[in-house]
Amino acid sequence: MKREDDQQLWDLLGRTRPVEVSPFFARNAVRRIRESPQHFGWLRGWLRPRVLVPATGLAMAVIAVLLAVHRPATLWVTPADDTPDVIAAIDPQDYDVVADLDELMAADESNLWDDDAQTL
Repeated sequence: MKREDDQQLWDLLGRTRPVEVSPFFARNAVRRIRESPQHFGWLRGWLRPRVLVPATGLAMAVIAVLLAVHRPATLWVTPADDTPDVIAAIDPQDYDVVADLDELMAADESNLWDDDAQTL
């Protein structure tokens, strides 16, 4: 803005008292910023190693206890109730076929390693 653009404004600015900045301005500004309330101050307290390490250890101990105490429902079932419906539905005359299928499956599983050797 040039002086000729608004002479009245420049005259008014010329009459004002000059403001001097205190030599401790930066120190006072930083002090006021630190005094203002912090939004996540509680989080900063938890993230210090003196608090974080014991809290993590306690959380891991609680998780370990919960895993040790927890028993799945399958452990409480009696072995008589464990028979699958497919085996219960097999007729007695089909046992020979099922036994042959079991042998075939066992032979096929052992041949699995032989097939890998041939492809190499």
